Amino acid sequence: MKSAPFPALTYQIRRTKLCQLVGEGIIMLPGNIDSAMNYRYNVYPFRQDSHFLYFAGIDRTDLLVTIDCNTGETILFGDNYDINMIVWTGKVESLEESAAKANITAVRKFKELTTFLADNNHKTIHYLPPYRGDNTIRLASWLNKSVAEIQDGASLSLIQAVVALRSIKSDDEVREIENALKITKAMHETMMRISRPGMTSAEINSHLKQIVLSQNCVSAYPNIITNRGHILHNHTYEDTMAAGDLLLVDGGSEAPGSHYASDITRTAPVSPTFTAKQKEIYNIVLAALNSSIEMVRPGVPYKDIHYHAAKVIASGLQELGLMKGDPAEAIAADAHTLFFPHGLGHMIGLDVHDMEDVGEDLVGYDEQVIRSTHFGTRSLRLGRALEPGFVLTVEPGIYFIPDLIDLWQSEDKFSEFLNYDKINDYRDFTGIRLEDNVLVTHDGFKVLGEPIPKTVEEVEAMKALQS
Repeated sequence: MKSAPFPALTYQIRRTKLCQLVGEGIIMLPGNIDSAMNYRYNVYPFRQDSHFLYFAGIDRTDLLVTIDCNTGETILFGDNYDINMIVWTGKVESLEESAAKANITAVRKFKELTTFLADNNHKTIHYLPPYRGDNTIRLASWLNKSVAEIQDGASLSLIQAVVALRSIKSDDEVREIENALKITKAMHETMMRISRPGMTSAEINSHLKQIVLSQNCVSAYPNIITNRGHILHNHTYEDTMAAGDLLLVDGGSEAPGSHYASDITRTAPVSPTFTAKQKEIYNIVLAALNSSIEMVRPGVPYKDIHYHAAKVIASGLQELGLMKGDPAEAIAADAHTLFFPHGLGHMIGLDVHDMEDVGEDLVGYDEQVIRSTHFGTRSLRLGRALEPGFVLTVEPGIYFIPDLIDLWQSEDKFSEFLNYDKINDYRDFTGIRLEDNVLVTHDGFKVLGEPIPKTVEEVEAMKALQS
């Protein structure tokens, strides 16, 4: 059992700030429980709830923390392992020992929760939207409500407080993200060195997973490894690499022990070098990435940076003859979304899409910046003004999606901005995406982690080290 990667006082301060923001009542933070794969005792790998980790730091199944905002008392509810469990797991840290590492002084057995809630039934109970069915059912049982009532009854004040606190990363949290990036750097450089014609995406995935597992941690999300980069979330691992293909890998690791995530995308040629056509598109995406990062600073709405990336992409494609007309007008009409149909980035932290379980709009938007409902732009997860301490992804891409091209061309959609004759010459191009993880500092930005090859020259140099 792993517990409390940060000093005990850190967790106490977080809980104190949480109560100050919520104001009154009882906050309930259930941890996750084991989830059966195909029968009760054959379970999926355990992943603790990120909010529980943030405020309690205990990485063990079947726990609950309550925080009384009126008195400040925090209670850890759970059950210590008895000998029937210890013969299977070995001796583990007691709940009292784990609680002490998060400055939690009160530990109670789970059977005492019913009495605790009855004694506090005059107080408001705050909980976050449950994203797992088992926790939805448990909350319904504890609070004597229906599942529907639980799903509709999450506390907005608690959500807003959690988002306010978790959005700002401390120096210790940033270090954990950079620890994850060390592993992720090895993943992407390995991809560039080993990929060659005849390899499958499953083979490449096995090499990348080995890197992560050797550090006693797990992937931050399922790796995307494909020579069909125009499929934005391709998790099939059925592709076989061929000479002339582009290999897109979107993969990241969690940091050992703390679970903080990294999220990096690189695109490399399967052959030793890019073709001239690939270089042209690649360098447009790279220009969009680098110039977007340069715009990152406090007070700048991320939605504006997204549109800047779109303008760089539209301008570059216009120079190649794929787009026409005024790039600004094309972007205002959303014509660019044929090639760039997703958002520029999102928050990252304990979750790869940080806190989005409480609602994307509550994390990425506010009263000043409203989410678009238009195709492409509606997929931008982060639009609000940036603040010091935010850690986010910057991830532009250019894709040639045959089904989308066919649909728009059949409708003569945006023909004043799109040169379909030229676009059809790229039907088999697939896609290119590049991504870095960036900290918003007090006066600008910092690209986190050691550099991972991303210029054409750097990628080809890494390919030359093929193993």
